[in-house]
Amino acid sequence: MGIVTGIGGIFIKAKDPTALANWYKENLGIDFTKENYIRFKWINVHHKEEPGNTVLSFFNEDSDFFNPSESRFMISFRVKNLHLLLFNLKHNGVWVSEQTRYYDHGSFGWIMDPEGNKIELWEPKDEAM
Repeated sequence: MGIVTGIGGIFIKAKDPTALANWYKENLGIDFTKENYIRFKWINVHHKEEPGNTVLSFFNEDSDFFNPSESRFMISFRVKNLHLLLFNLKHNGVWVSEQTRYYDHGSFGWIMDPEGNKIELWEPKDEAM
């Protein structure tokens, strides 16, 4: 069965992503990129030479990336065995996006929880089975 192994990122809609990122920088010392995200690095137990990371990012409030959810945030979980997890979730009646995306840094799928929050499931290359 697929399992969650950590948090890949937290994504938040904002009225003004740049102003919000600046507030976080000024008040909490978080140095966002000009694209309004930051990668917090940590030791990757699977590949110690390649640090793991967790992203914090702000999106424009009119972004459709969170659709069909109406929530203002989305969490991304790192997972093992993405396709089996998506299959089992769909079998259990969970809304599963028909779209899966593949990149050099891993595979992505999306689901919705019972409260209508979209959840991203990310299987990094180093977590693949």
